[in-house]
Amino acid sequence: MILVASQRGGAKQLGLHLLRTDENEHVEVHEISGFVSEGVVEALKEAQAVAKGTRCKQYLFSVSLNPPETERVDIDVFQNALSRIEGANGLTGQPRVVVFHEKEGRRHCHAVWSRIDAQTMTAKPLPYFKNKLRDLGRELYLEHGWKMPHGFMNSREADPRNFSLAEWQQAKRMGRNARDLKEAIQDCWAVSDSRASFAAALRERGLYLARGDRRGFVAIPVEGEPLAIARSTRQRAKVIAERLGDPQDLPSVEETRRKIARDLTPVVRGYLEEAKTQARREARPLNAARRKLVERHRAARRELKARQMERGKLEAQERAARLRRGILGLWDRLTGRHIHTLERNAQEAEAAKRRDQAERKQVMESQLSERQRLQVKIRTMRVKHHELESAIHREVCDLEKRGAEPLREAFNRHSAKPTRHHAQSPTFEP
Repeated sequence: MILVASQRGGAKQLGLHLLRTDENEHVEVHEISGFVSEGVVEALKEAQAVAKGTRCKQYLFSVSLNPPETERVDIDVFQNALSRIEGANGLTGQPRVVVFHEKEGRRHCHAVWSRIDAQTMTAKPLPYFKNKLRDLGRELYLEHGWKMPHGFMNSREADPRNFSLAEWQQAKRMGRNARDLKEAIQDCWAVSDSRASFAAALRERGLYLARGDRRGFVAIPVEGEPLAIARSTRQRAKVIAERLGDPQDLPSVEETRRKIARDLTPVVRGYLEEAKTQARREARPLNAARRKLVERHRAARRELKARQMERGKLEAQERAARLRRGILGLWDRLTGRHIHTLERNAQEAEAAKRRDQAERKQVMESQLSERQRLQVKIRTMRVKHHELESAIHREVCDLEKRGAEPLREAFNRHSAKPTRHHAQSPTFEP
């Protein structure tokens, strides 16, 4: 299980993020404990209010628990992992919020603890929490027999295309895929041995080499967002300087944006926009199928919840009716029958709880399987569209050398095979 954590503030923003149903297909508030408030946002704002009595600015500890996508993980496994996270970081007994998300056929968990000890009004220290969570994640992989990522076994073998939250948000603003952008820059680095060859390789992928404001070398896509070369390639500054030299003689970000605006003539922009329109048109049926599927799944869960609540009320009434009152009730207490009835009621209530959990689990797993089958089609479409994106950018690069006519022919050729290529990875609507 991959555990990603951070110390942070921003109670309201985090609470609203955890409850977002536009980016997540299903949101389940599993637990709010140690707080007076019963809502997620209110509970985290309560933690913020307590933290005002201290100097702590990062009063929350947020952890996401991500099991392997193909595994079906019980609630008990998540609960066990949460307890071990608390124990390893000295957070046992601290107020916490636990929320489950489902998206693209994958279920994961978010947990947020208040770091403030209300008795001493101090923040719980979290030394080396990243190392502790990494070790715990490895233990969970081994205990459950899950296939462990190579980067987890050896950090040097970690997938170089992995991206941070900031990189994902930046790619989302451009309507791009963060992993694809990072892979493109790494490919260019791998095939180049000088600044000229690196810049040429970037241009073939629709990226321009420029001087960053604070980050040395950056790559600028046609959307204008600067991508740090050092972060994307995971190379040290010294290695980058040896190959690319001094960035000061490169155009700035703003100058490069103006160059992109000049290079992309109205004709070229028209082809790119038409390709984007084609991508959105081909993705529309899958978007519609996904929305319909999510609505149907949500309705099924609401119906199950209502049915279980109604059944639970009837069963509770039946158990309560066994406890006799008045003289008969006093007699039951004297003879010990009252105690036996209470024990029977408690056993039946626990059995009913396990039954309801099993029903919810069965529905959830069936829905996850159905959603994953649709996600395979969506991923296939994204790959095909990414191929066309790469082809279009290569032709735009060649435009500078050969003129507009080759681009027209290339676009017509790629457009005639929409199942193999695409101009931009489509944004699959939430």
